[in-house]
Amino acid sequence: MAENEDGQERTEQPSAKRLREARENGNLPRSRELATAAVFGAGVVALMATGPSLAHGAQDWLRDALSPDRALLHAPGRLFGHMGTLVLELAWVMLPLVAVSLLASFVAPLAMGTLSFSSKSLMPDFGRLNPLSGIKRTWGPESLAELAKSLLRVALVGGAAGLTLAHGMDVLRSMPNQSLEEAARTGLHFAGRLLLSTAGALALLAAIDAPYQKWNWLRKLKMTRQELRDEAKESDGNPQVKGKIRQMQFQLSQRRMMEAVPTADVIVVNPTHYAVALKYDGGSMRAPTVVARGVDEVAHRIREVADRHRVAIVSAPPLARALYREGQLGKEIPVRLYAAVAQILSYVYQLRAWRAGTAPAHPQLGAVAVDEFPGTDKSAGDRR
Repeated sequence: MAENEDGQERTEQPSAKRLREARENGNLPRSRELATAAVFGAGVVALMATGPSLAHGAQDWLRDALSPDRALLHAPGRLFGHMGTLVLELAWVMLPLVAVSLLASFVAPLAMGTLSFSSKSLMPDFGRLNPLSGIKRTWGPESLAELAKSLLRVALVGGAAGLTLAHGMDVLRSMPNQSLEEAARTGLHFAGRLLLSTAGALALLAAIDAPYQKWNWLRKLKMTRQELRDEAKESDGNPQVKGKIRQMQFQLSQRRMMEAVPTADVIVVNPTHYAVALKYDGGSMRAPTVVARGVDEVAHRIREVADRHRVAIVSAPPLARALYREGQLGKEIPVRLYAAVAQILSYVYQLRAWRAGTAPAHPQLGAVAVDEFPGTDKSAGDRR
């Protein structure tokens, strides 16, 4: 099992981030056997497909090259231009074969799923100059795999070529008895068969090497569990830091909520466990809004702030519990609680008027009717 520098086993598959960083650094799965087979095989197929036109073009080019214009003998300065013309004509003749081979060079990266360019791979790596690293690569498992692959290459290519030669010996022996043109056609046909068999052997070797190279690449990128945990911390943040941030956010939210309590019109309480602060402005609000809410310690703090700022505190246990469960901070109260809250606000407004001396008698708050648990058994709820 592969290990890292700390001796921990690399048992986990590489993460998406590790794979992305490897590709950005130019660390990609490569199969030289697949690249060789693709270019060589495409070249052989293109050579056989364009053989007649290629031979005709080469014949014309050779005729032009061997029978130059005699006027060039009296104008040496034109020889350079003549040579350039011959080179361009030869390139034009070879263009189909070169173009097919060039396109075939993209087959291997596409088949390996790594057709990408990385400028980092062009940077010099001075670590490769370390003799100890060179010795490790020479005698390591990678060198043994390359040795086995080389032996397999010799066996496959040699075997394919040997079988082709063995089956074509009769054809080769008959060539001396043939005319020049017929012998040339026979030789070209036999050469084509030999090239095809060699290309087939290289393709078989590539079919073995490409999956191995992909597997070996993924094996080298495997991670330890500690590396996965460290990466998760870098991506998601340290849990302790995130917890501290959440705590600070909660404290900030509580501070803002307590600052909104003095602006409330009424605090509906349980009377001890729940406290919900409501505010209503008929000119700008469609319905009363929850500006603060809390239970136990937070409820106690809400009541303390309300006492200091002379905000009315009304005890309505079922309504307080319903508002706490169903109301949302900064949102309007649920529609089903409109009537009960309206009764509370009416009582508060009458109380203000009585304190200001504009009402003849102290108001009385009747029973606040509210369905605390609509559609459920009321005895199943929290009755603190």
